[in-house]
Amino acid sequence: MMYIEAHDYTLGTAHCDINRRLRLSELFTWFQEAAIRQTSEMGMGREMTLDRGLLWIVTQWRVEITRLPEYDEHVTLETWPGKTMHIFFTRFYRIKDDAGNILVQGSALWALMDKGNRRIVFPEDMGVHIEGTTVEGQCAIPRPPKAIPQTAESRYTVTYSVLDLNGHMNNTRYFDLMQDALYDLTRGEPPKLILCEYNAEAKLGDDITIRYGVQENEVYLTGEAEKRIFRMRLSY
Repeated sequence: MMYIEAHDYTLGTAHCDINRRLRLSELFTWFQEAAIRQTSEMGMGREMTLDRGLLWIVTQWRVEITRLPEYDEHVTLETWPGKTMHIFFTRFYRIKDDAGNILVQGSALWALMDKGNRRIVFPEDMGVHIEGTTVEGQCAIPRPPKAIPQTAESRYTVTYSVLDLNGHMNNTRYFDLMQDALYDLTRGEPPKLILCEYNAEAKLGDDITIRYGVQENEVYLTGEAEKRIFRMRLSY
């Protein structure tokens, strides 16, 4: 059985950046909300997770961008669950324009975390099961980003406005952080490929050291506090 959910959007001003394109953090917000919505529809919503002290978290992303949707454009977001791999729930995404062209496609690895001890849990121990499906042409699953020597450094302090109901910096807001850190280099141009891995939580008041390096059309970006918080590799 195929489990594909489709949701239509028309881009408004709140969705867009200065270049009238879909803001990257908004793109990942769409992905996040679509995953939560479909998971609930499949019977694994808050009653099975949040209300039992379990938190959904994203551990890795892979996103391929042909073109970002633009202001006032109508697009369709599709998402579906893939095969569960041990503790990870794979999930796939794609955004199409009205002509059926795929503008963006992506994949993610989700996991469940215990709200109390902040550790990943085994889903079968909690009775959480999501049946997966395979769609022809779906994006490859994420892989850890490969490092590039880093030559630039900046600082970022986690503020209240970026926190979510999990009590940490929301996964989508790292893309605002990335674009701010790289603005002098990219001038807001979106990457063609994003690989992102979250290694630890960023909490209110954490001072994060941001470092990046460039190699041809590739950028490698990391954030560290007492330990590494995240890392990204971006292809332009």
